[in-house]
Amino acid sequence: MVGSQAQALLIRGGDVVSSEEVRRADVFIRNERIERVGALGDVTADATIDAAGKLVIPGAVDVHTHLDMEVGVTRSSDDFTSGTVAAACGGTTTVIDFATAYRGESLAEGLAAWHGKATDNAVIDYSFHMTITELARPADDLVAEMVEAGITSFKLYMTYPERLMVSDEVISEVMKAAERQGALVCLHCEDDATIAVRRAEALGAGHTQPRWHAQSRPPEAEADAVLRAIRLAENTGAACYVVHLSSAPALERVRVARESGLDFYAETCPQYLYLSAERYEDAPATAAHYVCAPPLRDPHHAEELWEGLKRGHLQVVATDHCPFTSADKRAGLAGGGWSDFTQIPGGVPGIETRLALVYQKVDEGRLGLTDWVDRCCTTPAKLFGLHPRKGELIAGADADVVVFDPSAERPLVAERLHMNVDYSPYEDITVRGWPSLVLSRGRVVARDGEPAGTPGWGRFVPRGPSGRLIDGT
Repeated sequence: MVGSQAQALLIRGGDVVSSEEVRRADVFIRNERIERVGALGDVTADATIDAAGKLVIPGAVDVHTHLDMEVGVTRSSDDFTSGTVAAACGGTTTVIDFATAYRGESLAEGLAAWHGKATDNAVIDYSFHMTITELARPADDLVAEMVEAGITSFKLYMTYPERLMVSDEVISEVMKAAERQGALVCLHCEDDATIAVRRAEALGAGHTQPRWHAQSRPPEAEADAVLRAIRLAENTGAACYVVHLSSAPALERVRVARESGLDFYAETCPQYLYLSAERYEDAPATAAHYVCAPPLRDPHHAEELWEGLKRGHLQVVATDHCPFTSADKRAGLAGGGWSDFTQIPGGVPGIETRLALVYQKVDEGRLGLTDWVDRCCTTPAKLFGLHPRKGELIAGADADVVVFDPSAERPLVAERLHMNVDYSPYEDITVRGWPSLVLSRGRVVARDGEPAGTPGWGRFVPRGPSGRLIDGT
């Protein structure tokens, strides 16, 4: 059995999967790095892992998480220890979380707060995006300051006017600054004017239950906001990345923008691939578990999203992992219980289940192995300035490696998972395929889906330029 860390480790006889090919090869690791990949019959090591019959892939990269984040009077239920433990168990070895500078707070103060949450607590490596909620100083100064600190991506919101939303003018200024600094602007695309009207109509008619959350945030609100983002990207020449894209019309906007030559990218999330708005028809306490923004959609949207992943119109699968316990969902944003859908904390868990859920379409023959690795590992690393250190099994890269057993089965019930939440959105699914061994910089952090890591092993990774894929596509 492999110990927590071996100075020289050989993973022998697996099918090594990259974003471009599948080949039978060995992987030799020494002192936290990959040293060689290939037919290594002449290599001896302190420990050897027999990977015959298994897939050997880069550690997955989740570029959208919300760990230990304040939401109303509560906070997301996974902190940087429990969340990264769960990530490791599911095959993710790097996360990029969203540090936030709230209004009246400097970016440096917001970043310092998130460093304080993560330092000495994470089991796997991590980095941060910076969420900007106002421009207290010129955008060029703010972006340059963060890039110097290793933060090369910025999130801005087109909704939540009471605490997060910024104007298109602010987005434009940040885009211009990001373009000059080699950084990437990430946008939450929902048109707030549409949402405000729909929400007022629903509440005015006495519609308070979670199903009206979805009714108040329709697909066209997302598509209209994506179109605004495209126009801003055209006008500024900046790269742009749409987070948690959920609907077919928004996807169509992205496809057209990319085919016109824009550096315009988008991610989707497992909840939009597997879950539908039918969940909002459950009893209110259960339906509240699925309140997120954008909301779950009708099933035909998921079919379009899967096709978008296959064809490359969507470049990344991330999670938007923002979990709340059942008690936190019941208590609402202000505590004491919610009286309408606007008071329910929004977010669903998923940091542990993403890699296996996407693999199901590989097992079904709908998605290729190389596509799976590309969307979950390699392209996220490339887009967000982590490559070649992360996202690929090549000499010199960090030894973030997943030995994935395609025959292993795991029911996605809360009792078999490690996220700090008492329910699973996917409890009716048993996946085929799960990591048997997960290494972070050569150290075992999970074995057969169970934790084996140590808080504090994970460290902050400063990132290089973001927003352009290396191959130019």
